Amino acid sequence: EVQLVESGGGLVQPGGSLRLSCAASGFTFGSYDMTWVRQAPGKGPEWVSTINSRGGTTYYADSVKGRFTISRDNAKNTLYLQMNSLKPEDTAVYYCATNLGGTVKGQGTQVTVSS
Repeated sequence: EVQLVESGGGLVQPGGSLRLSCAASGFTFGSYDMTWVRQAPGKGPEWVSTINSRGGTTYYADSVKGRFTISRDNAKNTLYLQMNSLKPEDTAVYYCATNLGGTVKGQGTQVTVSS
């Protein structure tokens, strides 16, 4: 069974940092590009970042470029998102996702940026 399980969300003040993790199982993690998407309350999904299967190429939405860093550890089947200089507008549920012939995503982890 394919599973993606996100963790690491929480409440943080503006300017703070969080590191999200996504534990993958049920497929050959190191063979697939991985993506983070987020969904804020009342809004549609927003693409955040993508990393290629080997981790050598990364892409970021303009809204997070320079503040967020995507990475992966293929030996641990885990995807990460380091989020620095967080802003209130980063508040959302964050999902990791991949395309296995159809989009697969986890249950999400809530990130709330508020003073």
